Amino acid sequence: MSYSDIAVQTLLLTVLFDLFIVRTQLLTKLIFWASYSIILPMQLITNWWLTSRYIVIYDPNTIIGRRLAGAPIEDLVFGFSLILAIMSMWVYVGRHINRK
Repeated sequence: MSYSDIAVQTLLLTVLFDLFIVRTQLLTKLIFWASYSIILPMQLITNWWLTSRYIVIYDPNTIIGRRLAGAPIEDLVFGFSLILAIMSMWVYVGRHINRK
């Protein structure tokens, strides 16, 4: 399984998790996209720093080949999935803690 496959599967699972399992529906909210617009530049800077110093090296056989800020596009997809998953869990847990 390639990194591309993992990134796409993770994205699909995270979208399903957000919309149908925890039902936070962050993808439909402007506040999520505003938050992500703050996070994304930092992710790009971090990706650039790690890849330009060869701290992180991607096998060209496991990625599509397109890069942004030194990292493969798949890395941005995977990072987006992680951010969405954590924010969805955070909202879900916050809602359930406030009910008690």
